[in-house]
Amino acid sequence: MNDRYSRQILFDPIGEGGQELLANKHVLIIGAGALGTGNAEVLARAGVGKITIVDRDYVEWSNLQRQQLFSEEDAKYRMPKAVAARERLEQLNSDIQVEGLVMDAGAEELRELTEFVHLIIDATDNFDTRLLINDISQETKIPWIYGACVGSYGLCYTIIPGETPCLSCLLEKVPMGGATCDTAGIIAPAVQTVVAHQTAEALKLLTENKEALRNKLVSFDLWNNYYMAMDVRKLKKQDCPSCGNHPTNPFLNPENQTKTAVLCGRDTVQIRPSEHGERDLEELSGVLARLGGRIEQNPYLLSYRADEQHRLVFFKDGRVLIHGTKDIAEAKNLYYSLIG
Repeated sequence: MNDRYSRQILFDPIGEGGQELLANKHVLIIGAGALGTGNAEVLARAGVGKITIVDRDYVEWSNLQRQQLFSEEDAKYRMPKAVAARERLEQLNSDIQVEGLVMDAGAEELRELTEFVHLIIDATDNFDTRLLINDISQETKIPWIYGACVGSYGLCYTIIPGETPCLSCLLEKVPMGGATCDTAGIIAPAVQTVVAHQTAEALKLLTENKEALRNKLVSFDLWNNYYMAMDVRKLKKQDCPSCGNHPTNPFLNPENQTKTAVLCGRDTVQIRPSEHGERDLEELSGVLARLGGRIEQNPYLLSYRADEQHRLVFFKDGRVLIHGTKDIAEAKNLYYSLIG
């Protein structure tokens, strides 16, 4: 063990034994936005042996205010967040393995991604994905750490399958908030405070210091000087469909998963392909060039300006983001009129 982690090893609850444990752990981070990049950087610097970071989007200028792994170059060239994050993390710590996956984390993908994973960190911006994470956690018995923030407000809660209430248990009793960063804005200190809570809990789990876990749901508002830690153990439901006595994990059911979705707080619709496969961006570029419009491309995605209102971003995994509308029917009509 080199001097890189010496100050962390001096912290008694971790020590040399805990540092060795970290080097042999694998963390899956779903989302590479503000919370995802913050969590990834702390854990990379701490020496977690493998970090897999998954994200379906690309870097935009509005991200740079709080998403700490990204640069102006990433925004200029619309680099996929997972790729840009991986490249930066590799510069921060060459001792560890970093995997960046440009994809949408559905049930099938999560089942594959969670093999040999020790911890899942939620860094998403929507409850559809969080409920998928919640059910995959219960199915695989892998703990996960919920995190959310908007404005100056934030939440954090650690879920241990078989021990704590799960997210489904809490939804009816605990206010989780409905605003988004795109509607209510966000300040970076709120992000950093949630990241601090998530990564502290992560280090406890990864170094096998479970007795130090907080065991409470934390919420705060930095601007209005509010902080609360809520004991939610009594909210565990015996009839919960995700973690109760007879779980069915309903959010992993293919019937409950949509192929189209309006992205959180944005005038953007995502369309996912019915079948897995890789899209040939060069061939697509040729097709779209014949239609006119503006094309911009990098090795990971193709952006096509269809008109003054709509811009379509095509990814290699077959997904497309249609900017300029929240209307799913309108988005699908535009997509199929271009692609057939």
